[in-house]
Amino acid sequence: MKKLLLTFAAVTFALSSVSAFAAPTPSSKKKQTTLGLYASPHEAYEMKKKGGEKVLFIDVRTPAELEFVGVPTDIDKNIPLVYRDFSKYDAKKKRFATVKNKNFVKDVEALAKTHGLGKDGTIIFMCRSGDRSAVAANMMAKAGYTHAYTLVGGFQGGPNKADHGKRNKVGWMNDNLPFTQKLNKDVLDLQ
Repeated sequence: MKKLLLTFAAVTFALSSVSAFAAPTPSSKKKQTTLGLYASPHEAYEMKKKGGEKVLFIDVRTPAELEFVGVPTDIDKNIPLVYRDFSKYDAKKKRFATVKNKNFVKDVEALAKTHGLGKDGTIIFMCRSGDRSAVAANMMAKAGYTHAYTLVGGFQGGPNKADHGKRNKVGWMNDNLPFTQKLNKDVLDLQ
């Protein structure tokens, strides 16, 4: 009987482990999603570790961000939400212009299919600080996906006003989770 209870407890934990994560709702409206599914960097790391191929981990940052800042070692794919157009300057935002990835939803759906995931499959989106990953999760929710998470804090987190705007408070990198600056061409979006 004791062994049966332990087995039941182990199975119950295993079945609930992916959906058991629930990082607090971000305070910024830009980082909130329609599904309300949030994972801290450590939760996302555990979800991917436990779920393996059945949990997609997608980095939506630009390829340049991956190259110059770093990329988690466990991402399945880089599918940028936007690209930078280095031939145009956005004077209002004081940066290069942004161009939307028109194939974003289609590319995520194709990746999910290669992993055998349907619209109820778990997908974790990550960007620099949580804005673009929330947009990505909302786009996939609109396309009918029911388990689209955003990684709270992103790769670097938002600017820390107490430390001259450095991104050193939260995020994958600041939580000392595994990342590299050596790019794996198999996970890159090479267009």
